[in-house]
Amino acid sequence: MTPSDDSPRDTRTRATDALFAFLKTLPLGDRLIEGGFMAVQAVAGASLAFAIGRALHTEQAFWAAITAIAVSQHSYIDTRKLSRDQFIGAMVGGLCGLVGMLAGRGHFAAYAATVASAILICWIVNVGSAARLGGITATIMLLVPGIGPVWDKAFLRLAEVTLGTVCALLVARLMASIEQRAFSKRKQPG
Repeated sequence: MTPSDDSPRDTRTRATDALFAFLKTLPLGDRLIEGGFMAVQAVAGASLAFAIGRALHTEQAFWAAITAIAVSQHSYIDTRKLSRDQFIGAMVGGLCGLVGMLAGRGHFAAYAATVASAILICWIVNVGSAARLGGITATIMLLVPGIGPVWDKAFLRLAEVTLGTVCALLVARLMASIEQRAFSKRKQPG
């Protein structure tokens, strides 16, 4: 098999594996810097999302903070890709969760069918990378207590996830530009 025969997924997997292998070879000081950078990025995105969620009086603003941490990645492009998957998974899981709540009336079989449906739908629409996130969102919809009508719960969950992803993207973009400026200054002589 030649490199041109590889699928884009195989190429991405190899690139990700190479990046992680490289990061593991970094000296302790460099790993601390990279880890500190990721910690600042995740905490800043989560804090921003939580603060906005609280200011908007969402039911459970902590979901926005959790989402921001969950989608924060080392690069802006990776954060953007995972944010897209998170949003699609939340849409599918939220819709399936809404149907499951309305039709299932709390039966375990309805829960299982709802989560399986969310995962299956993500695969059918060719976004398998969002499948587990759809299953998680459907689980949250069905198992985490909420206040008010079920459609409000679905809408709020999607709004909180969207808020978390947007905040993570904003912070990742800002951090990428700061990192890029710092790197270009280090390369300049003098």
